[in-house]
Amino acid sequence: MSRESDDLFDCIVMADDRFHVEGYREGFNEGTRQGMIDGRKHGASHGAKLSMEVSFYYGFGITWKCLLQNNATLIKQSLLGLIQKFPHKDPQFENLQEDMEKVRAKFRQVCSLLNVPTDFSDYVKSGGSGGMSF
Repeated sequence: MSRESDDLFDCIVMADDRFHVEGYREGFNEGTRQGMIDGRKHGASHGAKLSMEVSFYYGFGITWKCLLQNNATLIKQSLLGLIQKFPHKDPQFENLQEDMEKVRAKFRQVCSLLNVPTDFSDYVKSGGSGGMSF
């Protein structure tokens, strides 16, 4: 009888550890699953914003290239050149942020040389994008 009571006692004592391990495993699996879902949403949202910003710069450059026609060397070689070299299809490109900062800086430089304001907040708000930070 003593052997059965020891086994029963061990089962009760070990239940706490077993439930702790099972709970941890279930919580970890659920957290991993939810983290993947949240990460995918976050990445898609930020990727769309970045894509919209690069597209704006590209459209800006093409427009000014057409307006200036033969005098568009600065825009063709600088702003459009940076955008065309931009890693559009590689979201894990290690220098993505640095390259984006170069594009933004070149945009500001071109705007300065063309005597065009760099604040397009009215354009962005009317575009229905919900806001974008340049």
